[in-house]
Amino acid sequence: MGKRIQTALWAATLATAAILAQPTWGQQQDRGGNGNGSDLPEPPRNLPRLQGNDKALSLDRLFEALKMAPDAESAKYVEGRIWARWLQSRSDTANLLMTRVKSAMDGKDFTLAIKLLTAIIDINPDFIEAWNRRATVYYMQKDYSHSLEDIREVLAREPRHFGALSGLGMIMQDVGDEKHALDAFRRALSVHPRLERIPDMVKKLTEKVEGRDI
Repeated sequence: MGKRIQTALWAATLATAAILAQPTWGQQQDRGGNGNGSDLPEPPRNLPRLQGNDKALSLDRLFEALKMAPDAESAKYVEGRIWARWLQSRSDTANLLMTRVKSAMDGKDFTLAIKLLTAIIDINPDFIEAWNRRATVYYMQKDYSHSLEDIREVLAREPRHFGALSGLGMIMQDVGDEKHALDAFRRALSVHPRLERIPDMVKKLTEKVEGRDI
């Protein structure tokens, strides 16, 4: 496929996604930050506040656009819109508690962050990003067992969650299971081909697990 055609198809897909997403840019959501320098993907610092009733369809269009993004800048733009969708909750209480989670994590009070995230999950068990954020906190505490449990919950609800897939790869790598780490990273890249840092990790792990090409 020629580059012009590919770019045109991507632009058309993104245009449809943008219409479905109906963004308003008046409000911004800060990045939670993991505080330990890990490479887990997190929301960009500034995200649009999105509205729209057909969330699932909008995400489908956004993921199509993500796969077809012609360059890293375009992919980052679409990625931000996907994070904005994931960070939306239908519960005002859950949204309020998520702001307190950010404060707790910024203050490195991970015990409080877990309590708050557990409360959010109890209120709204389908709020994917609450599961993902708690998995991240557990990961930061090296509590891989609980982190993996939450990652499973995320992927059961959203198999395309490239953040959770990357987190799964990180854990597998930390525990020395390089084969399954490679599998997880490849799954993440199948969803988000321009995911930062992960292609280099896949290259290194491929050489270790499968050997160099002759």
